[in-house]
Amino acid sequence: MKKIVLVGFAILAISTSGALAKKAMKPKATAAATTTAPAAPLMFSQVSAADRELYKKNQHDSGMKK
Repeated sequence: MKKIVLVGFAILAISTSGALAKKAMKPKATAAATTTAPAAPLMFSQVSAADRELYKKNQHDSGMKK
């Protein structure tokens, strides 16, 4: 009887120690926090005037409305 209680107590101690250790771990940083600088979005002010005119002409030719 004592052996069964002792083995049960040992199993309980081992299983809860892993859960407690996992709970005490430091949380990992998110992927967004690890990046140094976000990529700059493409802006129309960064292209040449000729490219902008070609873009407008292509939109007009394809039938897109603004």
